[in-house]
Parts: sequence; C-alpha cells; structure tokens
Amino acid sequence: MPSLEIKRQVLAAAAAAEDKKAEDIRILALDPSESSLTDYFLICNGTNDRQNVAISDEIDARMKRDFGMYPNSVEGRRQGEWILMDYVDFVVHIFSPEKREYYGLERLRKSAKLVSMSDLDAELNNRVKAARIAAPAPVAAKPAAAPAKKTPAKKKAVAKKVVAKKPVKKVAAKKAAKKVAAKKIVKKVATKKKPATKKPVKKAVVKKTAKKVIAKKKLVKKPAKKTAKKKKK
Repeated sequence: MPSLEIKRQVLAAAAAAEDKKAEDIRILALDPSESSLTDYFLICNGTNDRQNVAISDEIDARMKRDFGMYPNSVEGRRQGEWILMDYVDFVVHIFSPEKREYYGLERLRKSAKLVSMSDLDAELNNRVKAARIAAPAPVAAKPAAAPAKKTPAKKKAVAKKVVAKKPVKKVAAKKAAKKVAAKKIVKKVATKKKPATKKPVKKAVVKKTAKKVIAKKKLVKKPAKKTAKKKKK
C-alpha cells in the first residue's frame, strides 16, 4: 500500500499541472499484482507542445522545492508531444490531445482505479487525523522552578563556611610571610633615615699634616731674613 508521503507527492504533482492549465488531469492507482514498476500514473494533456514543456517544468520545480526530489528519467521533452517523467513511485504522462487519444493509457490499464484529486486530498486528511488520534499527545514539561534568592543572613553563613574550609596551615604560612616582608620594609626605611656618620680622622695623619704646614711656613720666612741682612750692610 502506498505511503502517505507518496500520496502527497502525487497530489503535489497534480496541483502543479493544474496551475499550468493542464486539461483532463487523471490519477490512476495501479493494481500491484498487474504492475510492480510503480504505484500511480498521473495523466494530463496540454493544448500544444510548449504548454506540455511548461507543465513538465512546473512539476519538476515543485517536486524539487517541496520534497527535494528529482525525476529518475525524463523522455520526450524535445518533441513535447508525449513527455514522460519517472519518479519511481509514480510516473507522469503529459500528452498532446492527439497523442493521448491515440495511445489511450486509461483504456490499457483497465484494472487501475481512477482517483480524483479531491478524493486523494480527503484520504490524506483522514489518514493524518487518525495518526494524530492514535499517537498520544506529548506532555508539556513543567517549567523549572526559579532558584531561591539568598538573604543577607544566608550569604554570611556561606561566607563563613568558605573561610572555615580553608586549611589552617596555609593561612599561618601566609601570615608568617607577610610579617617577614613587613620587617624587611621597616629595615630599609630605618637605613634610609640614619644620617651618614663621618669617619674619625686618625691622630698620626693629623700630626703629619701639621708638620708639613709648619715646614712650609719656615721656608717662606727664610728669604725675608736674607733681605734684612743686605739692608744692614
């Protein structure tokens, strides 16, 4: 038995042909025992070859757009008198009026059941309704409850717990490190504030410098005595 999807595809192809003013559109549901090649024949005709090509183009575009389907094969498109589009599960026949009367596919397939577009549409709707009734409706998920806001008392309690969880050894080590760093800073500041002390001058150095000064004074005074003696002469 053809699936719902195949019936939708046949109905969409028939609607595309109707949009392009195709005449005498007929859908034949083939007997499975007689023909195992396909499930449906879609037969129609245009008034001329150009219209037949336009009908085939519209069916091709509709099937690509709605179902992502491409025909397995297309025959007779150049002549346009009889265009055959094979979609495996159904076959489209677009005739000119003369060729349709000459070949008479409807007469050849006497065991086929004629299905109108309205009947196929009604059958689809009934099948969809039955499927919906059989399938249980999905239960809507309850919205997740919003998380309770934390009061100031709760926040303090959480903060205390976090502090209590910290290991005691790490806290003690951090405090010791801070103390050492503080002592180093205090020492640096103290060394900067102390004035630079002058080094004491050694007594021996002082004596040497004094002797040098006295010797220089004596040398300066000696020439003065000579000049005085010259004056007396």
